[in-house]
Amino acid sequence: MFQIRDLPIGQYLLPLFCLIYKTNTQCTCQLRLACVFVGKVAIRKEDLYKYCGKENWFQLQPVDPHSEVQGKVHLEMKLNELITENGSICQQLVVQIIACQGLPLISGQNCDPYATVTLVGPARSDQKKTKVKKKTSDPQFDETFHFEVQYLLQPKGNGTKSKPDDLGSLRLKVTYTEDNVLPSPCYMALRNLMLKSPDVKPISASAAHVLGDICRESVGYDALLPVVRLLLHHNRLLPFLTSVAALELENTQEANTIFRGNSLATRCIDDMMKIVGKSYLTVTLKPVLNEIFESNKTCEIDPVKLKEGDNVEVNKENLQGYVHKVFTSITQSSSSCPPLMCDVFRSLRQLASKRFPADPHVQYSAVSSFIFLRFFAVAVLSPHTFQLRTHHPDPEISRTLTLISKTIQSLGSWGSLSKNKLVRQLLVRRFRCVHVIFNREVHKRAQGRKRLGKKNFKKRWLRVTNQELSYHKQKGKEALCIIPVKNILGVEKLEESAFNRKNMFQVIHSEKPLYVQAGNCVETNSWIEVLSQVSRCNPGRLSTFHPSAYVGGSWLCCTETNESTPGCKPCTATLLANIQLDIDCDRETERIFSFFSSSRSRLQKMEDACAGMSVYLGQQEECSAFTIQDPKETFRTIKELGEVLDDLQAHHDSKGALTDEPGTM
Repeated sequence: MFQIRDLPIGQYLLPLFCLIYKTNTQCTCQLRLACVFVGKVAIRKEDLYKYCGKENWFQLQPVDPHSEVQGKVHLEMKLNELITENGSICQQLVVQIIACQGLPLISGQNCDPYATVTLVGPARSDQKKTKVKKKTSDPQFDETFHFEVQYLLQPKGNGTKSKPDDLGSLRLKVTYTEDNVLPSPCYMALRNLMLKSPDVKPISASAAHVLGDICRESVGYDALLPVVRLLLHHNRLLPFLTSVAALELENTQEANTIFRGNSLATRCIDDMMKIVGKSYLTVTLKPVLNEIFESNKTCEIDPVKLKEGDNVEVNKENLQGYVHKVFTSITQSSSSCPPLMCDVFRSLRQLASKRFPADPHVQYSAVSSFIFLRFFAVAVLSPHTFQLRTHHPDPEISRTLTLISKTIQSLGSWGSLSKNKLVRQLLVRRFRCVHVIFNREVHKRAQGRKRLGKKNFKKRWLRVTNQELSYHKQKGKEALCIIPVKNILGVEKLEESAFNRKNMFQVIHSEKPLYVQAGNCVETNSWIEVLSQVSRCNPGRLSTFHPSAYVGGSWLCCTETNESTPGCKPCTATLLANIQLDIDCDRETERIFSFFSSSRSRLQKMEDACAGMSVYLGQQEECSAFTIQDPKETFRTIKELGEVLDDLQAHHDSKGALTDEPGTM
């Protein structure tokens, strides 16, 4: 995002795109107005760190307009004089967007282009947008826009002419990161110390918690992101999040303020949702957001911000329609929620109920404070940040998204819901309603629930909903057996040799496995996919299974005689659920080291505070800046950290940490 100021008179803002690229020596941002480059900002690589995380005004420098041409725009502009009803003369700028040619391809394919025309003035700005043209790099627009410019176009510098070489300024926020990663063995000690964090009692004495504590004043909780990524890669994130959430709840006095602040626990859970929930957001929100962007209905309901000709009642209906679609997409998305998020939310519900047993609603507000307020509402507000849209929305759509996001936050707050009986009833019904997901005629093997019954195959109607799996003698008949979805521990294929039948699968649950033969291989895969999806967040999911049956006193697959012997093959669903993200553990550990190194003085103060508490047996004034529950255990962790950090710094010194390699942005 950028801002522009002091552009020469006669230039009208017609942004096509802003090109940012990297070189080994500098980062260059070029600003293009109409089909002419106005200027560029160039920052030397060695100076990037000076501007990291800050917004600065940079003077625009001249640029060769032929060096980075990416297409052409055909437009016509003219300034007319109109006589108003009261006899005064008003100027009107007419801009006709005729066509574009040779627009850049996105991932080798044509994009869906549109043009925005923005007239910027000292008092106010006005923006208009063309219709979207589908799948083309040479769009024909032929659209005309009119702007009243009596108060918009003003001479620069109180009427004085601008200098020919004065191109104005560009406001940028630069983020620069340079990592000097050592060989993997160098990070083993620090990595192991961080991975041990979830097991440390109390959790505040762990290396991960200490890092968040000492970096809180300097970089907030940004230092926790590499910790979250490292723990996630090694399947250690869930116990850590559970522990830090429990610690925060210990210090929460009222149920209505649960997880509302910016804390170590909330930041870690936020980072986790952003990492593992990307595809979840795409499936849930992208279709409805695309509809909002393309239809672009006005939703302004603030009387102060209404434009001439707007109908507040129509706008209100538009907003209600959008909110209904977004909220429906969210409340019907439970089957797409990533397993880790389900596990974390389950832990939060249990912790909240234990902390406030007299409040029946707290288990819901504990989850809604994250899933609605910190996840979906944020994604709706800034879809481009979550890769749900490729560009920042224009002002009108941005305002619409703001109104939808605020409404979603309100609806997602259990405190607000408890005051609105109708909405609460709708929510409860929506979450409790039964959805039939899949049903087919199958052949089912008798489970042997009757001691003298024959274990043969019979035709049955198999039906799965979001709550239960059941089989019936015929479609529409009463269920002969019901297996709650929450009791399913695994769904896997069964070897053909088990019963000399093809297209077999098994449903492993709390009782004997259910063996089913589908009509064909496609239906077999569909059953496994559907049942695995609805049960993937169940506690106690199996990690191994037997691919064959227990017949004649032994498992046919591994010949084990004990029927309760754990499976001999990894579960397919577990393998898929545990596929790790592309995380470079050495780089994440190096970032953790960098945060520790930049806060060594704070680490020393925390060590001194622990020593003081141990000697004086009480909370001292200098200890209030840190979370120290067990001074001796925390002191032990800090001493171990100091040794590990010193050793890693020695490796950097011996290898020559500073290199001439370009950094990353």
